[in-house]
Amino acid sequence: MTLRTRYEFTLPRGYVDRDGGVHRDGVMRLATARDELEPLRDPTVTGPDDPRLTIVVLARVVESLGTLSQVTPHEIEGLFAADLAYLQDFYGVINFGSQQEFEEFVAAQRALGQAPGVSSSDEAPAPAAASEPAPEAAPAAPAEAPLPRPGRAAIEEIRSEARH
Repeated sequence: MTLRTRYEFTLPRGYVDRDGGVHRDGVMRLATARDELEPLRDPTVTGPDDPRLTIVVLARVVESLGTLSQVTPHEIEGLFAADLAYLQDFYGVINFGSQQEFEEFVAAQRALGQAPGVSSSDEAPAPAAASEPAPEAAPAAPAEAPLPRPGRAAIEEIRSEARH
């Protein structure tokens, strides 16, 4: 049995690059202790409660996003809020959750129409071509209550305390 260290994902909306290309599919690897410690030395991070810490950590563990072979804090900062929240949840599930929690997360995303890849391969997939954003459909009458987003019950509030 081998340890799976890379996980494919599909962002709910996708990163839009400066040319208008949309990048939704990517690969995230398991985090190491160094991935969580090194960003604390980053001069733009003021401490363990700094929201920028999340950006820097995600930039270290997201190996690819669409046709982007290198993901930096710049790309993570450019994500829509829903995509950032998704990556935070995905990070938590693959690094701290059980296999059952991962499978439930994937199933919930499929139910929402956002199916991350579930390849059993440990190899990173070939980068996908940038896709066009889906045209917005006319709102339909709600058939059922929407499924709750796994891993996040509510939007978390960022405290704005003065730093000394």
